[in-house]
Amino acid sequence: MEQLNFNNELSGKITLVTGGTKGTGRAIAERLLQAGATVIVTARNAPEKENSNMHFIPSDLSKAEDGQKLVSEVLSTYGRLDILINNLGSSVTPAGGFAALTDEDWESTLQANLLAPVRLDRGFLPQMIERKSGVIIHIASIQGKLPLYDSTLPYAASKAALINYSKSLSNEVTPKGVRVLTVSPGWINTTASKAWLGEIARNANSTVEEARQGVMDALGGIPFGRPAEPQEVAEFIGFLVSPRAAYLTGTNFVMDGGTVPTI
Repeated sequence: MEQLNFNNELSGKITLVTGGTKGTGRAIAERLLQAGATVIVTARNAPEKENSNMHFIPSDLSKAEDGQKLVSEVLSTYGRLDILINNLGSSVTPAGGFAALTDEDWESTLQANLLAPVRLDRGFLPQMIERKSGVIIHIASIQGKLPLYDSTLPYAASKAALINYSKSLSNEVTPKGVRVLTVSPGWINTTASKAWLGEIARNANSTVEEARQGVMDALGGIPFGRPAEPQEVAEFIGFLVSPRAAYLTGTNFVMDGGTVPTI
């Protein structure tokens, strides 16, 4: 994508991106860095390509104690947090519908997709409210409204809960100076997604292009004709957290190339 000049519009802002070492999270972190922010990223594993301009803090946010350690380290090191991007998402449960899923499948998915952002919000919000300034972004999914029961039942349910929670939180804290927004992407063309397509193609003895079309068909079609690129999602996030979006709060923005067939 063409490199744009954002005039350091996030200069002086302390930002945290969860799941920020690869895929969409990494693209978001790089976009915020480009806009002049101080960027902290967290994930279970260190980035494959180290970036000395970003502060990496290892954590497994599905564990409550790791979330608390992360909050403590960020606030003790930087004194505050201005922008929180709850990007972490996990969908590793087996396919097969309701009967294939155990309590552990449900609990692990809810921990990663719902309770991890809830805990971080709770940890960082008090200092945002005290300063009457801050932005929280929740990365949900179109599956919050368009569930695929055969393969991602707990993931879809957890993202629907995240969308509902985000709206409720916005109603509470926007009058106190903190903006809360949700972004629900559709299919994103990450490295993991490309590997997944390759696996589908091998299992079906088909081409990757045929596998790509099969996934789009399973979603009911993507009018735009392709998945989103991570940088496209990151660009929108960069706008939402900037002063240019100062009046936006409490909204769930769908980025799906037209996938969801309803208004």
